[in-house]
Amino acid sequence: MLKTTRWATLAALLMVAASAAVTPLVSKAQGQPAAPAASTAATATPAPEAAPAAPAAPAAPAAKANGAKGTEMVENPYGLEALWRGSDWVAKGTLIILAIMSIGSWYIIVTKVYEQYKLGRDARIAEKSFWSAPSVKQGADGLKDGSPFRFIAESGLEAQSKHTGLLGSINLSDWVSASIQRAIDNVASRLGDGLAFLATVGSTAPFVGLFGTVWGIYHALTAIGIAGQASIDRVAGPVGEALIMTAIGLAVAVPAVLGYNWLIRRNKRAMEDVRAFGADLHAVLMSAKPAVAKA
Repeated sequence: MLKTTRWATLAALLMVAASAAVTPLVSKAQGQPAAPAASTAATATPAPEAAPAAPAAPAAPAAKANGAKGTEMVENPYGLEALWRGSDWVAKGTLIILAIMSIGSWYIIVTKVYEQYKLGRDARIAEKSFWSAPSVKQGADGLKDGSPFRFIAESGLEAQSKHTGLLGSINLSDWVSASIQRAIDNVASRLGDGLAFLATVGSTAPFVGLFGTVWGIYHALTAIGIAGQASIDRVAGPVGEALIMTAIGLAVAVPAVLGYNWLIRRNKRAMEDVRAFGADLHAVLMSAKPAVAKA
């Protein structure tokens, strides 16, 4: 029994010793394939080749720069501000002339519309109060100062009172009629003040803008010739800025022409009331002649 136990113990020791001897060999055998794998991994992803991934970092600034550039493009670097800053004194003078034409045109249009409104209001007042007055003098005094109808009535009264001396040899009706007509012409002349300016602006503003366009294109072509490049980015900006002059000229001329025609038509309608008042005033003054002579 003991002998059997000894042989079992010896066999166990031999197995342990064999396993201890085999284990390093197995580990060594397993480690040898692992080394090439590591080597292969090192070869597949070497340290220097990791660098290409680094440019991904500047992508954010690049995107930011692109976004900023896109924002600047929205502001249109070829607009009026760029035209003013990049133009010479001739182009700036042309822009100033067009600006003066535009301001003057709109000022005249607004003021003339207001004058026509006042004339229509004075016509309604004269229609209600003047003809119901007991005399021409009292009717004229009842009108507002500066009213064209009061001016015409006072002109008729003055002509009637000054029909003496050399003027007495003229027929009273012709004399009073001529005086009233001169007053009506004066009102028409004052009502038409400024319309000649509108006509001038309407006829010349497009050519002023065209002059600015030709001058701008000349300088653009000169700059392109000096640079030696005719790419679209070099041509579009200067030529586009030059064409703005033509657009400004048309923007100035069109309101002036429309305003001129509109005001001329309104003046004709307003002057119909003035002429009708003058004709009725002449009839009233001639009918009052015997009473004046008797007095």
